[in-house]
Amino acid sequence: MKTKITLTALALIAAVALAACGSSSNGAATASSPTATVSLDNNLLVDSSGAALYTSDQEKSGTVMCTGACTQIWLPLKANGQPSAGNGVSGKLGTVKRADGTRQVTLDGRPLYRFAEDSTKGKATGDNVKDAFGSQHFTWHAETQGGSSGSSGSSGGSGSSGGSGGGSYNY
Repeated sequence: MKTKITLTALALIAAVALAACGSSSNGAATASSPTATVSLDNNLLVDSSGAALYTSDQEKSGTVMCTGACTQIWLPLKANGQPSAGNGVSGKLGTVKRADGTRQVTLDGRPLYRFAEDSTKGKATGDNVKDAFGSQHFTWHAETQGGSSGSSGSSGGSGSSGGSGGGSYNY
């Protein structure tokens, strides 16, 4: 009987140790996924968690300019593999290599971001926001099925429109 308890205890310890190893990434697994999915939600492009996706005017050539402090507000949509398009998404999804070596999802060559201030799925509160990080200035637009929304609005739900987010910020 004593041996049986010891084996059970060892099995339990091993299971706990394996579970701890799998979850010790400090959120790194949520920063990028093997396959990022871009979907359409009420004409607004969103990531797999329903967060609105944005591009900046300054990165329309595909060159990543949002680095450092900028990525604390504008969160790059990262992927470890080829991103996939959900139903209704047109345009070519791809990736671009960032200076830190990670891969960022692009739509028609433009890097995609989430806005840290968005608190509701499917709402684009960062549409038309103008901000600056150091000497780099940005104008951000929520992506809609027809391209950047500009002032046309975003998405699903009362009180949400593309023009509601606009503002200027210096970080």
